[in-house]
Amino acid sequence: MDQVLNRLHDKVWEKVLDTPENMRVLIAIGGIPGSGKTTLSKRLTAAINARHASTSSDQPPIAAFVPMDGYHYTRAQLDAMPDPATAHARRGGEFTFDGEAFLQLVKRLKEPLADKTTTIFAPSFDHALKDPKENDIPVEKTHRIVVLEGNYLLLQTPPWSHAAALFTLTIFVSVPPQAARTRLVARHVAAGLASTPAEADRRAVENDLPNGEEITRLRIREVDFVVESCEDGSWVA
Repeated sequence: MDQVLNRLHDKVWEKVLDTPENMRVLIAIGGIPGSGKTTLSKRLTAAINARHASTSSDQPPIAAFVPMDGYHYTRAQLDAMPDPATAHARRGGEFTFDGEAFLQLVKRLKEPLADKTTTIFAPSFDHALKDPKENDIPVEKTHRIVVLEGNYLLLQTPPWSHAAALFTLTIFVSVPPQAARTRLVARHVAAGLASTPAEADRRAVENDLPNGEEITRLRIREVDFVVESCEDGSWVA
């Protein structure tokens, strides 16, 4: 296992041991577009579940992964904004996400677990439809650890700051801007958001990287870990 991932993995288990059994451990992983936070989040979730399975093979997974992407405003909601053209062009910016709805999810996840606790469903993002898909990601009562990931999780402005105050462990993933730009170009072409690398690069420069500057400038100052994503896909901390 990667050294940084191993450190994060061990820290999560420390938090689990320090947290009452009727409470969830909420892990927040934020960062700029193209930082590799989604990859880190998925690998950390898999590592947590693998460790749990090695000690409790007859138990369901202990960790769930919930990306923030499902809280994009729909295209119809963007159409209803005062400047729809800008809203669509800047989709992915902080103002194009339903931060209040995300905060309500975090508050529900923070509630004590009890006999009456039922499955909580979070939305996902359907890239084919280019809109959120409601109630698509289940967080079961047995999921004592939830890894939440997204661009704006660690902002110091409300409503994101109110959610940040509820997280058990916070991780910010930084990345050299050029590495992020290269990754974003490849991602936009692969996802069909741009037909050529030049178009994808323009999208990155005009939207993603300015969003990244805002995320870096407005993130909460006190985080548990700052992890740097290297060009080769590894991490340093």
